[in-house]
Amino acid sequence: MNKEQNKPVLRLLLLITILALTTLLFIFRDQVQKLTYFGYAGVFILSLLTNATLILPLPGIVLTSAMGAIFNPFWVAIAAGSGAAIGELTGYLAGYSGQIIISQKDWYDRLTRWMKRYGDLTVLIMAIIPNPLFDLAGMAAGMLKLPLHRFLFWCFIGKIIKMLAFAYSGASLFNYFSSH
Repeated sequence: MNKEQNKPVLRLLLLITILALTTLLFIFRDQVQKLTYFGYAGVFILSLLTNATLILPLPGIVLTSAMGAIFNPFWVAIAAGSGAAIGELTGYLAGYSGQIIISQKDWYDRLTRWMKRYGDLTVLIMAIIPNPLFDLAGMAAGMLKLPLHRFLFWCFIGKIIKMLAFAYSGASLFNYFSSH
């Protein structure tokens, strides 16, 4: 088999691996939450793992809020946002691996035009908005081969902004309730 013939097999194996990781993280979500005992490194790893799931939401932003009340919210947001951006590579890679299947759909051309025209902005806005649909943006970016460095850059910026909001909200709520 030459390199071109191996691509569909490698893409299928990648997709199966990502789906298996998602399932394992969902099953063991209670144990994953114990990583917060390791401070900022635990926040980073926890955020990476909760964002490495596909579609199945794990409570990453809730834990970011809680950690913002315990640790410095700025550094919690940096750790959580960085981990989240790296964790979102699973969606990007799932899209990249499924390109052959998806490219045969009717809506592929419309999606290609949208992502090519507004790809960076789409990734940024979807990363800021708290929703489980970011996986779809990551998949679309991977499917359309948006350069990985651009995907990660805009995802990182968006996730940091979102995590800043949640970490500072958690700290504010904790301060409010502890003073009353």
